[in-house]
Amino acid sequence: MKIAICGKGGSGKSTVASLLAKAYAKKGNRVLVIDCDESNYGLHQQLGMKLPKSFIDNFGGKNEVMKMLEVGPMNMPMLFDKQWTFDDIPSDYISEKDGVLLMSPGKIETANEACACSFNALMCQFVPVLKLRDNEAVIMDMEAGIEHFGRGTDNAVEAILMVVDPSYESIKLSCKIEEIATKINKPIYYVINKTPDDMIQTVKEGIKSSDKICGVINDELSIKSAGLKGEELSVNNDTINSIIDKLF
Repeated sequence: MKIAICGKGGSGKSTVASLLAKAYAKKGNRVLVIDCDESNYGLHQQLGMKLPKSFIDNFGGKNEVMKMLEVGPMNMPMLFDKQWTFDDIPSDYISEKDGVLLMSPGKIETANEACACSFNALMCQFVPVLKLRDNEAVIMDMEAGIEHFGRGTDNAVEAILMVVDPSYESIKLSCKIEEIATKINKPIYYVINKTPDDMIQTVKEGIKSSDKICGVINDELSIKSAGLKGEELSVNNDTINSIIDKLF
């Protein structure tokens, strides 16, 4: 299964991606987390890992791939001439711990270095050629908003998981993302996150396809505290295991 996790900024995409990856691996599986948010530097800490070297460097670096993009994303030369497995990813571009692998296409490092189009173009080619075994999964932690849909980064996933927090903006975005997911024929599911008990019903009522809600993560102090301190998240949550069972 290849899943893209999306939502508005601050909704908890990276937190959900980390918890799901850890829970899936704890069941004896292998999971590749792809850090597709080029402006977020916290995911690797939540997984208890070092940020790996940018995968784009394996193809000459960001500037080289940007040159390839000058002919247009649809005409960009193919970077992969065969199917890949987890084991084909060079070790320099992977961090690994307890069955969870982490990859980063690249990060914005400095001012005036141009957009993140090259990272997305790389993922548009990589994800389709990545072949999974029965006990493997890919979790893509997407950038905030919906631009990644416009770039086609989600085209090769098998499901969209949207993280919804207790805000009007998040509820409205859930409607738009469901519309987009439908147009590209991807099933969509929801996780309600960071939501106090007295707000859960209101958030549920705002989600168009409430039957696709696969879990609610309450406003847990332990998760918030670990996130604030940049500490590794721990998985001791029946809700996370329930979400895993529904998705995988």
